[in-house]
Amino acid sequence: MKRLIHKVLLVFSACVLLFAVGCNSSDQQSSSSTVKLTGAGSTFINPAMSRWVADFQKDNPGVQINYQSIGSGGGIEQLKQGTVDFAASDAVLSDEQLKTMPALIQLPESAGPICITYNLPSLKDPLKLSPETLAGIFSGTIKDWQDRAIAKDSPGVSLPKASIVVAHRTESSGTTSIFTTYLDAVSPEWHNKIGKGLAVSWPVGMGGKGSEAVTGLVKQSVGGIGYVELTYASQNNLPTALIKNKAGKWVAPSSESASAAIAAFDKELEQDVRTPVVSPPASATDAYPITGLTFLFIPKESKDPSKGQNLQKFVQYVITSGQPTASQLHYAPLPATLQQLDQKLLAGTASKSGG
Repeated sequence: MKRLIHKVLLVFSACVLLFAVGCNSSDQQSSSSTVKLTGAGSTFINPAMSRWVADFQKDNPGVQINYQSIGSGGGIEQLKQGTVDFAASDAVLSDEQLKTMPALIQLPESAGPICITYNLPSLKDPLKLSPETLAGIFSGTIKDWQDRAIAKDSPGVSLPKASIVVAHRTESSGTTSIFTTYLDAVSPEWHNKIGKGLAVSWPVGMGGKGSEAVTGLVKQSVGGIGYVELTYASQNNLPTALIKNKAGKWVAPSSESASAAIAAFDKELEQDVRTPVVSPPASATDAYPITGLTFLFIPKESKDPSKGQNLQKFVQYVITSGQPTASQLHYAPLPATLQQLDQKLLAGTASKSGG
């Protein structure tokens, strides 16, 4: 009897061992067959990117995508160093900058409004801000919410007697690039003293890293004001200001008003997708003036054919089926002309990535 029990235990142990080895082998095989893609960059596009990645992975379980929301400048630098497979940026690269990068293409992936969000609990009506007033606030020449310039923009609104607390980005940021490009275009004083770019020398305010931090600073500071992508404001129940456009109309940030801004530059974008779409002409009566395109930076060649194929597949999803998802998060979908241009640009990577 003891011998029989001993034999049974030996057989059982062997089965357990074989099962464990089989499972481990299966797990290793599954892990090795998973394609892992890494991207980094824009915080502006992060709400949409998170949804795109989740939805794409659901339909493509063999692909894992890790996107790091570290700011456009950080994403560009990581792509330059070769530590990520793609980058997202709200600021494009000039011809001179492209010379310092690996061969890549710049694809518009979406667009959206940079909204001006604020923390003024006593206000019942939306705040209105003209270009001149907005430039004055962020340059520090307008310091109090009862300033005449603000009162003139928002007549009849009971403004609080409180200091203005400006919040801005500290790191290299595409959102900053869009916002300062707008201020540079509408304010000669801003143009002469501060300028535009991924990072500027802010004359006033508190700094935070990422749109998440700027939103947090505004939310916790009564009298606060900052610039972020619209989804960050809406998710945190913060109001957004109406901005006066060149047509003299007060326009709220939305995917529709951002689309109107893009449409105003249709011909220019066909010539060069890097054309800024801020401060559109007066003929674009419904356009929100602080609008920007956001881009994917894709290497023209991939050392790993499997990565290249799956990255191209993901980008193809983003610029086509993923556009309605972006619209749900207040981004402006790409117009048909830009989608067609993206397809041509993406085709240039297909033959070099095994696609």
